[in-house]
Amino acid sequence: MQLTVTQLTERLVASYARVGGINHLDGKNLPAQSVIAAITQDLLRLLFPGFFDERVLHSSEIKVETATRLDAVAASLEEEIRKSFEYNPPSDLPKKEVRSHARAVTLEFLDYLPRVRELLQTDTEAAYNGDPAALSREEVILAYPFIETIAVQRVAHELYRRNVPLLPRIMTEWAHRRTGMDLHPGAEIGTHFFVDHCTGTVVGETAVIGNHVKMYQGVGLVARSLSAGRLLRGKKRHPTVEDRVTIYAGATIVGGETVIGAGSTIGANVFLLQSVPPDSLVLMEDVRVRVLPKKGRAEAAGETHI
Repeated sequence: MQLTVTQLTERLVASYARVGGINHLDGKNLPAQSVIAAITQDLLRLLFPGFFDERVLHSSEIKVETATRLDAVAASLEEEIRKSFEYNPPSDLPKKEVRSHARAVTLEFLDYLPRVRELLQTDTEAAYNGDPAALSREEVILAYPFIETIAVQRVAHELYRRNVPLLPRIMTEWAHRRTGMDLHPGAEIGTHFFVDHCTGTVVGETAVIGNHVKMYQGVGLVARSLSAGRLLRGKKRHPTVEDRVTIYAGATIVGGETVIGAGSTIGANVFLLQSVPPDSLVLMEDVRVRVLPKKGRAEAAGETHI
């Protein structure tokens, strides 16, 4: 007998009662992912005027265009921030002041955008100067997924610093899905940051990255262990990388007490659990590579150590 829509509805609604931990019914109105995605895209247009629009943006109209877009972003963002604070308000914030607090945070955040642009200018320069394949700065901004990801992280970080719940992580996960690069909004990242190729890179919440740091794909700045669960919240769990450090592809650096000294280079595929002094070179040793013939793979044709 073929199931009807009525029967399917009854079964699914019954599961809502039976498995309640993933429902959000009759609760606070949560921020909308689609709205936050649209806000994030408009923020990118404000940060990089003329790069993410479908038509040429002339300097004669930049003031009007900026004012129009800022007004729209301010209204939408304030509403989503209000929802976030109503969901999880600061302990010292009276309920009646949530709306005014959301407004103040929104304006303070938008006022910081010129500073974010200054940081992104250094990231763009680092990408252009650090990649000989880059033909122009325009190519870097338009085509490099790193620029989009670090731009989103830098604006999300400002909301994170202002203790806005939910929104910062929704923003960075939007960028993560698009680019394959996972930068937590809590991470503190200095100037002239560049991640070449960027796919698979993970930077955790309490990571601290200095100035002029260059990383490659697949690098992880991660926590040593999360077995303690919620007890670790608010503690330094991820590494500190000082100025002028280069970290090659696939390296994993672990732990909140781990510090990579300034000017150091971390080789590819290194798994590092300890701090290293400034100007260190960290390499994997005694890695054996076996070369086998296509036929008769049971016998090694040779071995190479690297």
